[in-house]
Amino acid sequence: MTALVTEQQPQKRSGAGRQAVAAFSLAVRAAPGTLALYAALALIVGLLPVVVAWLTKLVLDRLAAGADVGALTGLGVGLALAGLVTAVAPQVTRYLRAGIDREVGMVAQDRLFTAVEGFVGLSRFEDPRFLDRLRLAQQSGGTAPTLVVDGVLGMTRAALTITGFLGSLILLSPMMTVLVLASGVPTLLAEIALSRRRARMFWDVGPVERRELFYGQLLSSVEAAKEVRLFGAGAFLRHRMLTERRTANAAKRAMDRREVVVQAGLGVLAAVVSGGGLLWAVGAARTGALSVGGITMFVAAVSGVQGALAALAGEVARSHQAVLMFRHYATVTTAGPELPVPAAPRALPELRDAIELRDVWFRYSEEHPWVLRGVSLRIPHDQAVALVGLNGAGKSTLVKLLCRFYDPTRGAILWDGVDLRDTDPVELRRRIGAVFQDYMEYDLTAADNIALGGLGSSDNPDSLPDDRVPIQAAAKRAGIHHKLAGLPHGYDTLLSRMFFMESDKDNPATGVMLSGGQWQRLALARAFLRDEQGKRDLMILDEPSAGLDAEAEHEIHAELRRHRTGRTSLLISHRLGAVREADLIVVLSEGCVAERGDHAALMATGGEYARLFTLQATGYQDDPEAESVFTGGNR
Repeated sequence: MTALVTEQQPQKRSGAGRQAVAAFSLAVRAAPGTLALYAALALIVGLLPVVVAWLTKLVLDRLAAGADVGALTGLGVGLALAGLVTAVAPQVTRYLRAGIDREVGMVAQDRLFTAVEGFVGLSRFEDPRFLDRLRLAQQSGGTAPTLVVDGVLGMTRAALTITGFLGSLILLSPMMTVLVLASGVPTLLAEIALSRRRARMFWDVGPVERRELFYGQLLSSVEAAKEVRLFGAGAFLRHRMLTERRTANAAKRAMDRREVVVQAGLGVLAAVVSGGGLLWAVGAARTGALSVGGITMFVAAVSGVQGALAALAGEVARSHQAVLMFRHYATVTTAGPELPVPAAPRALPELRDAIELRDVWFRYSEEHPWVLRGVSLRIPHDQAVALVGLNGAGKSTLVKLLCRFYDPTRGAILWDGVDLRDTDPVELRRRIGAVFQDYMEYDLTAADNIALGGLGSSDNPDSLPDDRVPIQAAAKRAGIHHKLAGLPHGYDTLLSRMFFMESDKDNPATGVMLSGGQWQRLALARAFLRDEQGKRDLMILDEPSAGLDAEAEHEIHAELRRHRTGRTSLLISHRLGAVREADLIVVLSEGCVAERGDHAALMATGGEYARLFTLQATGYQDDPEAESVFTGGNR
């Protein structure tokens, strides 16, 4: 949670004006030409009501004075042109606005995800409050700049209309001018207050909407479909989803009620002022103080000023709300790395000695318990180290530290004597190949799924390696080549069923879903490709065979044993028979190193490892062949 606190501080220091300038600048840089045309048209539209009112007054006054047709022709043409512009302007405005939206959305999305890509570690992705902020940033980043532009132009347009009509109104009645202006102040203040409340409401209902989305995904995802139906959990999840929806709706409904009450009151105030002005105008006309054209001009001016004041208040409120929402975008895009990155990082040497953990302590925040407690461990070069222990012992957390997704709370991790905190995280990760326990299943082609592992070795990070020879070689090592080659389009088959037209979904050639074990082999192929192309110094295998059957597990571990020869590797597995040939086996218990040694030494000690190994092996003792598979054929 520390990262979130530090991100909120600049938000508090920066005013709404700075955020408005940032949003407007983004729109200017995204679509300068289109924005210039949009602004020019907005200003013209702002002056049109004043022009039409004056032309109408002149026409009526000259008609009352008995002017000839020639004297009225020019005024009529002017009114016709004003009407033409009034009719065409909304369509042109919508077209320009849509173009600005597209350009701003593209630039905003690129900046947002460039910033997200710059997050060094995982802490923000594991912080629910930051995920809420990121969701709001995605929603507001592409729309808020255009809304701010609309607000600025709308305020300018309204100011032009107000100025033009006030100049006319003050000539007719200074008292009414002051009264109309005074009636606009409550409208402006009320709209700003409502915009603040609405922005706060969006932030407050964020967790509620996130939970609603979670339940909806469970009800509609293929991953959850089996259990939901088997356990009959659909009604329960639907109830939870609708409860969250009702909570969000209640908050929005309360906000809507407040807006209705406030705006209805403002409407009554405007009607009273307008009605009073009309009565004054009728009285003035009866005494001859106003001409027919003057009455028309007065009515138009009062209506125009009130409408422009309401529009001004609305634009200020919408812009203010857009700026408040844009702060989420600005917070994410300016957050910077959450882990310190040295300005001049030390070169990461080729691993020749060892990776060493020195008295490493770690917890995810001050409110969380310690996950690792004083872990000291050497992973020697060219050796295989196995990490075993019960769930929650800290094995996966240790992997996160080795990849520098987090920094140790205390202690240090050294790579041939160089502290990982002094190095470039990008360079560090280029030197590591890994298969994580929660590996990804990408909705891409089979070739692309494997080729992702070669991105770190590519000179162009925007494109995948297209050389099929190493891709197929990695697939063969992972035991998945024959499956992929036999797909309808071979390695070019899309491993997804979610990107097709309805008419294509009955055709198996348009997409194939793999089994869990096949996806795991694909993840292994991805790691093998990364390892081979980049000559990785360290290979991390976190439960690399958890989803495989006994025969497949035996094949994979036989391949991994061949692969580990002369390489530095860290293997994590709950299946102790898979790690018995490691050079060093480390037992973690409650975040501490409880035992270390090779298989024979640990079995002879009779400690935790021996207890767990014996417990697992008991299930195979009545079936010598099965036990051979479990232990990889070495007893």
